[in-house]
Parts: sequence; C-alpha cells; structure tokens
Amino acid sequence: MSRRCELTGKGVQTGNNVSHANNRTRRRWLPNLNQVTLHSDALGRSFRFRISSHALRSVDHRGGLDAFLKKARDEELSPRALKVKRDLEKAAAPAS
Repeated sequence: MSRRCELTGKGVQTGNNVSHANNRTRRRWLPNLNQVTLHSDALGRSFRFRISSHALRSVDHRGGLDAFLKKARDEELSPRALKVKRDLEKAAAPAS
C-alpha cells in the first residue's frame, strides 16, 4: 500500500539531513496517514479511507465527505475515492 492520501494525493517527500559539519544524507518525510471512516449523507453509507490528518481537517471544513468530493479535482483522488465521487454525481442527477 502506497503512502499517499486518498483524497488530497499528498505523498512522501524527500530531502537531506544536514549535520553540523554540513554532511548530507538522504531522508524521507512521511505523510501523517490515518485510517478513517467517513459517512456520505447523499449515499447513506460509510466509506473507509486512508487519508492525511490535513485532509481530515479539510473534509470537516468543507462540510463533510460529499462537499469535499464535489470540489475535489479528479487527478488528486484515488481510484476508490473517484468511484465514490461518480456515485455521488449519479445520485444527485435524478434529484435535479
């Protein structure tokens, strides 16, 4: 399983540890990923995602999973999240 947020696409970053003597060694910064269950009001069911803590705050800020996915770009979403977004769009189409 890759270390990538399923909603924002945030992944591993790389760089250098720099010592006092200015020696450089490669290192990795891992995203703070959490396994969370988010509820979709429009679909009436819950989904499990592995997302970063920053993405979880963004979901809360935008008003829930449905609102977040509505505004999210398709390139950032994982295939599972993209399927949920398409299901939301299908559910909203007959209601309109």
